Amino acid sequence: MSTIDAQSSPDSGRVIAQGVDEEASAANERDLTGWQHYLVFIACIAFTLFHLIVLNVFPLETWTFRILHVAFGLAIGYAVTGALSLHLSHTDKRLSWPERGVLLVVATTGTLALSSVLYAFFLRYGLDTHKIPVWVFQYFGPLLATSVILSIVSSWIFRPHGHEIIWSDWFLILGSLSVAGYLLFNLNALQFRAGVMPTAPDFWAAMVGILLILELTRRVAGLALVVIAVVFIIYAFVGPYLPGFLQHSGYKADRFFTYLYTDNGILGPTTAVSSTYIVLFIAFAAFLQASKVGDYFVNFAFAVAGQARGGPAKVAVFASGLMGMINGTSAGNVVATGSLTIPLMKRVGYRPQSAAAIEATASTGGQIMPPIMGAGAFIMAEVTGIPYTDLIIAALIPAVLYFLSIFFMVDLEARRADMKPMSKDELPVLAELLKQIYLFIPILILIGSLFLGYSVIRAGTLALASAIVVSWLSPHKMGPRSMLNALNMSARMSVQLIAVCACAGIIVGVIGLTGVGLRFSSMLLHIAATSQLLALIFAMGISMLLGMGMPTTAAYAVAASVVAPGLIELGISPLIAHFFVFYYAVISAITPPVALAAYAGAAISGSEPMRTSVTAFKLGIAAFIIPFMFFYSPGLLMEDTGFVIARNLVTAIIGVYFLASAVQGWFLGRANTFSRITLLAAALCMIAGGWITDLIGIALAIGAWFLQSMFNKNDVNPTTAQA
Repeated sequence: MSTIDAQSSPDSGRVIAQGVDEEASAANERDLTGWQHYLVFIACIAFTLFHLIVLNVFPLETWTFRILHVAFGLAIGYAVTGALSLHLSHTDKRLSWPERGVLLVVATTGTLALSSVLYAFFLRYGLDTHKIPVWVFQYFGPLLATSVILSIVSSWIFRPHGHEIIWSDWFLILGSLSVAGYLLFNLNALQFRAGVMPTAPDFWAAMVGILLILELTRRVAGLALVVIAVVFIIYAFVGPYLPGFLQHSGYKADRFFTYLYTDNGILGPTTAVSSTYIVLFIAFAAFLQASKVGDYFVNFAFAVAGQARGGPAKVAVFASGLMGMINGTSAGNVVATGSLTIPLMKRVGYRPQSAAAIEATASTGGQIMPPIMGAGAFIMAEVTGIPYTDLIIAALIPAVLYFLSIFFMVDLEARRADMKPMSKDELPVLAELLKQIYLFIPILILIGSLFLGYSVIRAGTLALASAIVVSWLSPHKMGPRSMLNALNMSARMSVQLIAVCACAGIIVGVIGLTGVGLRFSSMLLHIAATSQLLALIFAMGISMLLGMGMPTTAAYAVAASVVAPGLIELGISPLIAHFFVFYYAVISAITPPVALAAYAGAAISGSEPMRTSVTAFKLGIAAFIIPFMFFYSPGLLMEDTGFVIARNLVTAIIGVYFLASAVQGWFLGRANTFSRITLLAAALCMIAGGWITDLIGIALAIGAWFLQSMFNKNDVNPTTAQA
């Protein structure tokens, strides 16, 4: 967790941020000791190195790589997370008689299942047996299912003994390896028969693999995504009994589950992204963390913006944009930077709910900030086939508009409350920080290598290597130990997104198998026949609904499968359609009633969660309009001539300022209700993108200025305003 510190340093001047990029431990995350710690530590290092080597030196066959990626991600996930909060653990390590009985059954069935797989490999590669006897896998499925299901249930029922890995999780790890072993052994046959003519062991392996994914997703990402995935799985079986466009012919269990464990589902685009870009860029983030670049980003933000009115809030906007480039989740970004910025915002006069909402809104924006944009941009590139460099260029102006709108919001609130800036003595010295400006080099190398034509993987690898070299110039030089720690943290940080992407693959697979996405497209076309705007509003609502309570990656993957094809059917270009969906999937993190980023901020500030989410919704309201802006003005996605792009940008900036003024009730002074309505109308006109609407917007803004001059003459003392 980050700390507030005003010490002096010969290298960076006054330090106000320390440890902002350290990962906060979840309540169910284990702090392993002894031999378990070293075993998991070595496994995590091997996991990250395996991916870096495969991506850059020795490529593997696609299915093989993704199966291993999911399996080892599951194994590490079950090793480092418990089924329940570890605060509920007890110290008595003696097993009760019922627990011993269950352990005996699990150990017997799990060991026999794994032995079947190992014996099959021995026959093929040790004895060169070409035809494996049927009896080898005859009981593999029921044995594996018994072991895994009893282990999952046992992990819920029997309390953990401290932070050590409990026996049920050991057998879940063995179950994960058994599933992977069976799939790899039968890989060539499965690529032809899975989802078409599966065998009984195929069905059991796929079903158990899905159960393992769902349970780990529950542990690392909560119930929301799991519930949605289970609803989609149920939908595959109840489709024949549903009305209207939801109806389908239904599927047999063996065909359904084996179809999901192919490149049409779990091993499809979402896992393709998590096994390549996500692991690589999380490793990049871990190496930046090891060299304390996150601390530098936040201190740099304080040095630049700390002396402004409402400085900590503006720092939160700036720092969260920078941190968002190396952090994959909105809520995680809130915890990383918010533990520092939220207390400081409260200290200068922001209400607790406003402080939490500002941090949540800014951190959510980190997911749309080029060049990394969380992991959503990688999935978008995978799904659409649009080059990644084109996506980050297109994302630039919308991201600028989003952060400018938040900046205007916090500035106007600071003016309304007459907040005082932080004193110069409290802030880092900019001149000293500029001496370490080289810490931005890894980001610049990433961007530069992308635009020089390097692949995303090669650019990410170069940036990772540069982070190591740059650290040698800083006070936090990376030696062998810190590099190993970074490799270890890379694997641990990857677990959540691996589980989330695999779980999202389940949903994507159901959508593809049942054809519900195509039916949704037909429904959108029907609505668009009445009103295209109404169809877009409907698509917006579905995207946000699907994203609520889900991490950004999964939210976009699901919404892109359901909503984006329908928008493309309307004649909207794939770039605009996917950005439209992406934005609403991202901002579901600050959309009531399930606003994960806002709730994370509320936990730090001590504010009421629902009030905080409503305030975050208000602060981020521009984000709900920006997708409509680039739909009606493609220049905002660089899809027009230079003159049109520049005009759209300027008018959009003016529009978001008017919008912020209307929301905050401050325009050259306190704005009354009529002035705020006028400003809101002016904002909507300015962001529409046409000449006529721009002129109308300017006229309305002049009218708002005139109204304020006439009716607000006596309100000249802003010190009377309340925070």
